[in-house]
Amino acid sequence: PFVAQVIIKTFMGVYSQFVRPLLFHLDPERVHNLAIGALSTGLIGDWRYEHKLLEQEILGVKFRNPLGLAAGFDKNGVGVAHWHHMGFGFVEIGTVTFHSQPGNPKPRLFRLEKDFALINRMGFNNVGAERMARRLTGVHASIPVGINYGKSKITDLADAPKDYQQSFRLLQDYGLYAVINVSSPNTPGLRSLQEKGPLIEIIEAFRSVRRDKPLFVKVSPDLETGALDDVIAVAHEQQLSGLIATNTTVSRRDLKSTTSEDGGLSGFPLRERSNEVLAYLRSSCDPRMILMGVGGIFNGKDLYDKIALGAHLAQVYTGWVYGGPDMAARTLKQFVGLARQTGVRSLDELRGSGKTL
Repeated sequence: PFVAQVIIKTFMGVYSQFVRPLLFHLDPERVHNLAIGALSTGLIGDWRYEHKLLEQEILGVKFRNPLGLAAGFDKNGVGVAHWHHMGFGFVEIGTVTFHSQPGNPKPRLFRLEKDFALINRMGFNNVGAERMARRLTGVHASIPVGINYGKSKITDLADAPKDYQQSFRLLQDYGLYAVINVSSPNTPGLRSLQEKGPLIEIIEAFRSVRRDKPLFVKVSPDLETGALDDVIAVAHEQQLSGLIATNTTVSRRDLKSTTSEDGGLSGFPLRERSNEVLAYLRSSCDPRMILMGVGGIFNGKDLYDKIALGAHLAQVYTGWVYGGPDMAARTLKQFVGLARQTGVRSLDELRGSGKTL
């Protein structure tokens, strides 16, 4: 262990001083593809951090820790067998659509380094549900896996329920839970599917295939309170397993960077709003509703706050891009240190307490 710690510290020193600055001079999507390629080989080292305080059982399954990788990074599920090495407690793959699609024209991923943020307008680029199902066959994941589903761009909004249903039919036997993504800003008209009527139709389309798969809806941070209340009402009426707060935002408020790029903003500028939505869900939902907090997690304090505001699980994307390969383990270790300082003995004790740092 001592030798391993020395190696890790040495590597991270080299990474922060030389590797990351070099990578940040390259096109963001190219770096993303390089990272996925490296991960798929399994030659990535081991960055795990484990502690009993981090463990919990959700959906009848043991989670080693509450920090997962958000959908959007491993769109095609190529790294499912390896993400645990990066220290994550679970991973959400996708967004997957029924039809394979190239996504929006490039460039479509942008760094806002002054803001520790990303803007993406990827447009659900993925290999399609059928090919993903073939890829996942026989793959063993050491951590729980969720699958995030979106609407194919070529499918009319009126036919969205069938489109989601076709994807789910192909992938129903894979993953612990399924996520209905109707909140990405990068597919025309998609966010209109968050309205009560269309959302119920999509949920019913999933349930017509299989009723025992835990089902979540990922919500937009840009919803007004009334629209958010409608989503919450649907979640209760349809007995969803949970809600995920939040997707990326189209807001550009209070940025240090100057940008005219369209797309969804993630990272540090999203943290406050995503926390607001998470806290609102906690106060409005049945306590049995499982909540996942996403948006602006960069360190142990951010994770602590998500759980204090009501999250059972949390997810990271942009924070991992900026933080590097040890980001998850470092965040978890910081979280445990903060829990000890504040006298927190379990995730259950902290969850929903509102005692943010």
